Amino acid sequence: MAHFGNSVEYGLHCLLWLVEPPAEPASSRDLAELQGVSASFVAKIFPRLERAGIVSASDGIGGGYRLARAPGKINVLEIVDAIEGEKPLFDCQEIRGLCVLYKDKPRPRAPGGVCAIHAIMLRAEKTMREELARTTLADLAATVACKLPRKFSEDVQAWLSQRAQARRRTRASPSKARKPGRSEGRSS
Repeated sequence: MAHFGNSVEYGLHCLLWLVEPPAEPASSRDLAELQGVSASFVAKIFPRLERAGIVSASDGIGGGYRLARAPGKINVLEIVDAIEGEKPLFDCQEIRGLCVLYKDKPRPRAPGGVCAIHAIMLRAEKTMREELARTTLADLAATVACKLPRKFSEDVQAWLSQRAQARRRTRASPSKARKPGRSEGRSS
């Protein structure tokens, strides 16, 4: 089982397309569709990113998300913690205390307290978190940009812009007939 779920991967991939700000805010649905992932799953990620101050949301016809700060000021650890919550890499169950040899006797205290297995896991977690904190969204985007043709990024930005414009046109058009008794200004 992976320590981080799909939500971290989806969130990071979506955020990469916000590094070079699209002309219009990008909806979570458009970001999901762009990458062929579940729109409902991505829609659950963005409020967490917003609460953490990583993205800002705009409502209304052209609403969507933008980065709330410069990509060089957002580190990967913040993103991971916003999406997954701060959880330990390892959950020590203290099974050494369950040894059958100590069943009826108190277990002798280990010098230094933390068991050796837990200690190595704590060191590994510290190293992992330091690396994630050291890497910014801008660093990650620069690495990804080196692997993609420049035209691809331009095409993505154009696609996102077209989608935002289409949302505005769809919501602005009075194509839906009003139902009797429904007050203006309210939506379902």
